[in-house]
Formats: sequence, C-alpha cells, structure tokens
Amino acid sequence: MGMQSVAVACGALALCLALTTATNPGFVVRMTQAGLDYAQQQGMAILEKELAQLKLPDISGKSGKVRYELSRLRITSFRLPHSRITPISNVGLEVSISNSFAELNGDWRVKFLFIRDHGSFNLKVENVYMKIVLRLGSDTTGKPTISTSDCSASISKVRVRFSGKLGWLYNLFHSVIESKLRKSLERKVCDNVAKSVQNELQKQIQTLPVTARIDDKIGIDYSLVAPPRATAQSLDADLKGEFYSLAHRSTAPFSPLPLAFPPGSRAHASSYFFNTAGIAYHKAGALVFEITEAMVSGRSRTKMGKRFHLLRCSRSSQQSWRSPNKRAEGCGMGLGCQTWQHLGTGGLAMGSSVPHCPRVTVLSLQIPKKAGFSLDTSAFSAFIPQLEEMYPNMPMKFRLSTPTAPFLTIGPGGISFQPIVDAQAYAILPNSSLAPLFLLSLTGNVSAVINVRSGRIVGSLDVGRIRLSLKDSAVGHFQLRMMQSLMNILTSNTLLPRLNARLDEGFPLPLLDRIQLSNILVRFHQNFLLLGADIRFQPRG
Repeated sequence: MGMQSVAVACGALALCLALTTATNPGFVVRMTQAGLDYAQQQGMAILEKELAQLKLPDISGKSGKVRYELSRLRITSFRLPHSRITPISNVGLEVSISNSFAELNGDWRVKFLFIRDHGSFNLKVENVYMKIVLRLGSDTTGKPTISTSDCSASISKVRVRFSGKLGWLYNLFHSVIESKLRKSLERKVCDNVAKSVQNELQKQIQTLPVTARIDDKIGIDYSLVAPPRATAQSLDADLKGEFYSLAHRSTAPFSPLPLAFPPGSRAHASSYFFNTAGIAYHKAGALVFEITEAMVSGRSRTKMGKRFHLLRCSRSSQQSWRSPNKRAEGCGMGLGCQTWQHLGTGGLAMGSSVPHCPRVTVLSLQIPKKAGFSLDTSAFSAFIPQLEEMYPNMPMKFRLSTPTAPFLTIGPGGISFQPIVDAQAYAILPNSSLAPLFLLSLTGNVSAVINVRSGRIVGSLDVGRIRLSLKDSAVGHFQLRMMQSLMNILTSNTLLPRLNARLDEGFPLPLLDRIQLSNILVRFHQNFLLLGADIRFQPRG
C-alpha cells in the first residue's frame, strides 16, 4: 500500500512538472485529412518514380542439377494505384498501399548437365501490399524530423515468362526463381522507401524555416516547441511563433495562452504572435517616426479638398462640424469677432462671427487632398499665438514614438488596439538645431485588416479619431481642441500610409519550399486568427 502511494505521488509530481514546463505555441500549423490526402497523392507520385529506379542484384543458384543465373534486372514500371495516409497518435503517420503492381525485365542463363541456354525474361508482380510507419520528431534547432520506424511489404503473385524453346527445362527452376525474386523485391522495396524518406522527405520538411528574417531589425522564430502531434483527424505542428529583435533578443514579458481550435481549422496565429511583433519593433527602436515639412507639403498645394467649419458655442461645450452652406441655428452664442486670418497656403483659417449668426465663432479647416500645408510656426500660431513671437516663421517637425509597445486583442470582430503615441513638436532653428515646443500624447482606436498574399501575412490599419492630451510645453498653455483635427490629418495622411506600406510588404508564413497557397480564408476567433488555404506542391523541373 505504501509503494502504491509513492507511485501515485511520483506520477502526480511528474504531471505537475510536465504542465509547468509545457510551452504553448504562438503559431500552429494544422494539416487536416484533406491536406494529408493531397500530400499522399504527391508522395505516391514521387515514390512511384523512386521505385521504378530500383536496382535489384543478380540472382544465381542451383535447383537440383540445374544451375541458373539472373542478371541485368530492370524495373520498367511500378504503380501504386491505392494508398491511404492516416495519423497515428503519439507516433506520426501510417501509409498503407494496396493492389500495387510492377513489371521488370532481365536476362537469364541456365546449365543442366551438358545443356546450356540463355535469353531474356519478363516478370510481373501483382497484389503488392505495403505498410509504412513514419515517426515524426524535432531536432535540437526546432526543425521537424521524419524517419521510417516500420516498413513491411508482401507480394502475393509473381509470374515469370522466359523466352526460349526448352519449356520443360525452365519448369525445373521456375518456382525457385519466383520465390527468390519475390523476397528480393519485398526487401528492396522497404530499403528504397527508407532511403526515399531520408533523402527526399526529410530534406523537404527540413526546409521549414526555423527563423525568418524580416528586415535588418526583426526576425520571426518558427521553431517547433514540441514534436508534431498526430491525432485521429489531423497533424499539428506547434511553433513558437515569436517576433524578436535581432539586436536585443529577450524573453517576451507574457506567455502564449492555451487555445481551443474549431474543428477542421488549418493554421492559427495567436494574439501572442502579433503582440511579440509590437514588443520586438518597440525594443528595436523601429516605432519612431518623424513628420516633416517635406512629408506633409505634397507635390501640389493648389489641389484642395473640402472645407469644413467647426461651430463652437461659448455658453456650452456644444460644437459640431458643418459645411459652410449650413446655417448655425439656435446657437445663442457670442465669442467676439476676429478678422479672418489665412495661414500659409494650406487653407487653415481662424474666422470671425458667421454673418447670419453673429454669436458663433468658426474654426475653418480646409482639408487638402495631400495635406499640403506648411508645417511651420506660422501655421501653428493659430493655435499657439506665442509661437510667432518665440520662433517666428520657422519650420517645424514632429517626432512620434511609442512609450510602450502596442498591445492588441483578437476577437470575433477582428483585431483592434489603442496605441499610445508621444508626439514631440520641434522648431527647427536657423542653425538646424531643434528647440522643443510641446509634447502631446495621442491615442485612438485602431483596427487591422489581415490577409495572406504570396505566402506572407499582409495587413493594413485604419485609425479612428485621435484624442490628444498635453504632457509638456515649453511655449506655455494652449487649447488642444483647436489642434485636434490638424493632428488627425497629419497622422492619417503621413504616418498611416508609411505604416500600411510596411504592412503591405508582409511577414513570411512558415512554409516548406515549393509550397504555394490558394483559396485563402481568414477568420477571427477569440485570441487567435484562423488562416485556411489549399496547398499546392510544385515539383522540381
């Protein structure tokens, strides 16, 4: 009884250790039975070619007083019309081949007493059955491995046809020849299968990228966290799925969550996969952007977009954007009159009272098609009057950076996150040095669209209205609400296109060489993105 308790305690301890050391994947590739069936078709085509090149050894022997020799054995065809591949839990894959047939030719030579003869023969092999068990594993680098753990072949029917006129002589050793040829073929078939697995299949699966370099700063780790798992319905490869900085690789501050996958799904990219991208780019200093005059001016400042008026009430917080031809009814406001002041060639203007409603003050913002206004202190003095005195008519620039890595969530509705961005404004002095003006904190809702193109995950971002707060100012206090729309324009017309251009280049998926995807399916689930696709193998030559 005491030994039983010790055994139970040891088993419980082992289970706890296994659970605590288990690593959840960030990216899972699942091959369903349909995918395995396609792999089986491609594999059988390759195996047929390999078996058709079998080299059988010469056979010689003695049957009674008859000495015989078979040489130059050549397989002319080997057909595998019926095959099936099945996942085996905790092992790998079982390949069953039935009703196969082959044909080979060769030369024969015989000696019986004083009689000698020679010629050629034809051998037909029918009802060949093979069972091959493939064991799946992983090496120390996280690459998958495959080997033949068991192979058996049986041939139920062999027919030899000799050319020559001495039929009674052939019958003296006919059955012996068939038996020897059968055993030789059965042995050689399994030897060739093992060689084909080692030389062809193992080399092919070793092309799965353990790491993928994205650019000069970031890479992706696609190494296996455990050997591939075979279930009754599928074959799963659990990959680390982690972005990392090439210069400063470190462990992510959080772990992948265990995921529940829907039946029949294919590949799964977890929220961990995408969030490590944010951490890696943040650590690499790649989430720092500058907005300069050259970026916002555009090639043409004469092509202007629509003009909108921001109607602001002095006795309440009510405000709304309206087209110029809409009247401000029931405003009951009066903020005093100002002379229209046109700022640069970008179309910004501070307005006086509306003629038909003198108690409304208007901030008029003409949005250019290419955001082509001047990024200088004269333009921003409309919001910060003291700028014109402190840094008159000087160019400006913004440096945008993320104080923390962005963290996204994936749900049935898609991918979303709320990044926090610091926007430091500078005046560029005549000697090209920078004078800090103010530091803004920008935040807003961002959604992402994900797709797969040419074996790469691509995407684009859409940013909602940005909210501002003032973190620091070297030019005194000023009203942020007047700058709100301007910052929306700057980010949506300069920063967002740069980010989307990078996302459109995409990130590589963990694909074997010569694998192409089609009929892409993208679905969002809680904490992971499902990627479905049909695969096509492109043979060499």
